[in-house]
Amino acid sequence: MALIRDEDRKYLSEEFEKYLKDKVDLVIFKSDSEDCKYCEQTVEIGKELASINSKINLIVYDFSDEKAREEYGGVTKYPAVVVAKSGEKDGRIKYYGLPSGYEFGSLVEDIKNVSRGGEAPVSSKALEVISKIDKPIKIKVYVTPTCPYCPRAVGTAHKFAILNKNITGEMIESLEFESEAEEVGGVSSVPHVVINDEVQFVGALPDDQFAQYVKEAYENA
Repeated sequence: MALIRDEDRKYLSEEFEKYLKDKVDLVIFKSDSEDCKYCEQTVEIGKELASINSKINLIVYDFSDEKAREEYGGVTKYPAVVVAKSGEKDGRIKYYGLPSGYEFGSLVEDIKNVSRGGEAPVSSKALEVISKIDKPIKIKVYVTPTCPYCPRAVGTAHKFAILNKNITGEMIESLEFESEAEEVGGVSSVPHVVINDEVQFVGALPDDQFAQYVKEAYENA
């Protein structure tokens, strides 16, 4: 049974035809382990997206492939989805957990942004801050599939990662990785954003305010 409905396929086909420019690699890390409840569905979503437009190239690795995990920025959990310009082993845009519900839209937007040569619309104030980041920054956004505000936070983190190669943006599905979510301070409300495992805030902030938290983490690094 297809995970993407026919009407959604039609819409996505039109969107991809309109916006996709360069080829994009959709890289999935999966495991056959019984503890990976959503690996199969994650791969299926990747297959279905790749079948909609030839500019989406699906690559699937087993999580046991340590070399591949390292090449894509150190993949630490499964299932994982990485969006990168085709041919570039770039792990700055990651999804940990099934990108379903509202987060499916985030994945689609990332594919479009990466395909358009790294275009990522943000405010001038945010861009001014983000462009000055010259050392590694990791932004983790803890979400749930039913959170309507989470895609905005994930989208902002991923746009920052597109705009600056020193920034990594990770979506983490907090119900799938519940223990980790609890360890970072008890994720009780989402989106919960953690930058460099130090600076935290809750909510889908405007990108200029989000950038100020990134700047705080940068100055503390």
